[in-house]
Amino acid sequence: MELIGSLDCGSIIIEMALALTALPHMVTDIPYLKEGPERARLLSLNPLGQVPTLVLDDASVMTESAAILLYLNDLAPTAGLLPAHDAPDRAAVLNRFIWLVAAIYPTFTYGDNPARWAVSGEAAHALRQRTDRHRENLFLDWERDFGRGPFARGPEMCALDLYLAAMTAWRPRRAWFDTHAPRLAAASDSVARHEKLGRILARHRGAPSDGAS
Repeated sequence: MELIGSLDCGSIIIEMALALTALPHMVTDIPYLKEGPERARLLSLNPLGQVPTLVLDDASVMTESAAILLYLNDLAPTAGLLPAHDAPDRAAVLNRFIWLVAAIYPTFTYGDNPARWAVSGEAAHALRQRTDRHRENLFLDWERDFGRGPFARGPEMCALDLYLAAMTAWRPRRAWFDTHAPRLAAASDSVARHEKLGRILARHRGAPSDGAS
């Protein structure tokens, strides 16, 4: 498989998931917003021009992080990306998993480049501010519902923690999490201490972000 991604964007979540599964894969980093042959190839595979984009062994393409994680979990269920079918917390984890991609991710979609959606500079500024505040409130809701850790499922890491490890570096930034959502921040730190995942996070954080800035 080939993962097409960009530094410190949503593709970091799938890169970490692939590392946990140990499935054979390669990672191709591109500046996905920059015009050129790399973006042209990305658009040929994913008309939305977004990352992550995963090219499977049979050359078929997956483009949504939630769908990719579900697929990877099927391929490597022992990696623990999602709870087993008979796990007592499976329903709760799946609910939070879809909540992350359906409620939080859109705030970045519309807030990262508000001028694309707004009719004026003032409206774009307001859209950025409102999506940022809404995201903070969503994280506060999760903080109140978060267990004792060190991970979202307690002692076991899962896909939820991979999203946290990525998102705590994005708006509203790590200092906000340390102050307002310390349990979420602690779970992110637990992911960073994982040998393989820590290296991936360090590689992504060592360069300017292409998104969720």
